[in-house]
Amino acid sequence: MEKPIERKKLSDEIFDRLKTKIFDGTLSNDGLVPSERELMAVFGVGRPAIREALQRLEHHGLITIAHGERARIAHPDETSIFRQIDLPTRILLASSETSLQHLIEARKFFERGLIRVAAERATKSDIDSLAAKIADQRATLSDIPQFIQCDMNFHLEIARIAGNPLLYSVAKNMLGWLETFHVEMLHWSGKENVTIVEHEDILEALVQRDPDAAEQAMIRHLDRSADLFVHPHRL
Repeated sequence: MEKPIERKKLSDEIFDRLKTKIFDGTLSNDGLVPSERELMAVFGVGRPAIREALQRLEHHGLITIAHGERARIAHPDETSIFRQIDLPTRILLASSETSLQHLIEARKFFERGLIRVAAERATKSDIDSLAAKIADQRATLSDIPQFIQCDMNFHLEIARIAGNPLLYSVAKNMLGWLETFHVEMLHWSGKENVTIVEHEDILEALVQRDPDAAEQAMIRHLDRSADLFVHPHRL
């Protein structure tokens, strides 16, 4: 049986057409979106439908709208893409303990691959930089919040060493989301030195350019540290 033909709202049709023009580069030569009046004339519709379509384009990060100025075609990068999903992700994680566990699992899957790439690409300068991150962390043993920040910095440095901006953005956002659930005093006491030793094991594997050893060291570290992230529903 054929599915019934769905009637689209005017704004939906305009949104689809403008989106297609943005993707194929035919909407504008100067980066500016045609004015509302011009779009009204092109599509033969009223201002409300045009404005609704433009608002949807802005919501999806395809254009930017500033008061009193013509809309501009956006040029998304890794940072702006993740900015679009940051708040919804935080709301999801805050409302569901299961979602936090899924994120912890996703991080483990992601970082075990990331460390393999880093082990293959790390230069002498990268190794020195990662060693400096461990030294910074060792210097903050008496300051738990700062120690945790240094822990995050160590993992971000691995993402930087991998040399892929998209991988770096994924790592940065994952760590940012997890940081909300980091229980400082309850679970960290006495485990700071264990963390440093685990980081040193990861570093040594990178020095040896051994992806397998690096992956196993990372797995041990993430398995042990998973309990440091606790959803407020469990507190």
